[in-house]
Amino acid sequence: MAESAGRVIAGTARGTRLNAPGAVTRPFGDRVKQTLFAILEPSLPGANVLDLFAGSGAGGIEALSRGATRATFVERDATAVATISDNLMRTRLAERGHVTRADVAAYLRDRAAADGPFDLVVVDPPYADAGAMEATLTRLGSDSPRLVAPGAWVVAKHFWRTPPPEVAGLLASVRTRRFGETALTFYRPADPTTEEAAR
Repeated sequence: MAESAGRVIAGTARGTRLNAPGAVTRPFGDRVKQTLFAILEPSLPGANVLDLFAGSGAGGIEALSRGATRATFVERDATAVATISDNLMRTRLAERGHVTRADVAAYLRDRAAADGPFDLVVVDPPYADAGAMEATLTRLGSDSPRLVAPGAWVVAKHFWRTPPPEVAGLLASVRTRRFGETALTFYRPADPTTEEAAR
């Protein structure tokens, strides 16, 4: 029996069960997902989403179910890539989901600019690889080229004892939510058009 990544909570695919690539992944728990998307809900309709270190694809799929126009899933593990594609099919969201098998750093360097700018980015590297988190946020916070849209959200999922940097280039953290050992840190671009919204 396949590992479970929970169910889609809301939207067109509500209630659909998602598979996980294996026991080594850490899919979004329902409580984490509910809090995450309660905050993001107003920004989702029409959004261009990037799900990095995508695992089961649960984050990007939830965004698509709730009205995002497009989601790009980046994952280097072949089993996870196949699982994401299967989950997109079972949720009937495959036409708006684009799965890329690649190393995240290479994708951000070589291909992300063509797919962006992004309105929502979910960053969920292995907890043991703190360097990947910082490097990814730094690249997303760069303005050469600019990968995130004005008013975008960047959400880092991490072990609560190893918080990501408060500032990464143009990105500044605006809130953190903890759920047991898991925490979410929310970033907005330090852009004049979003400073008021980020306060």
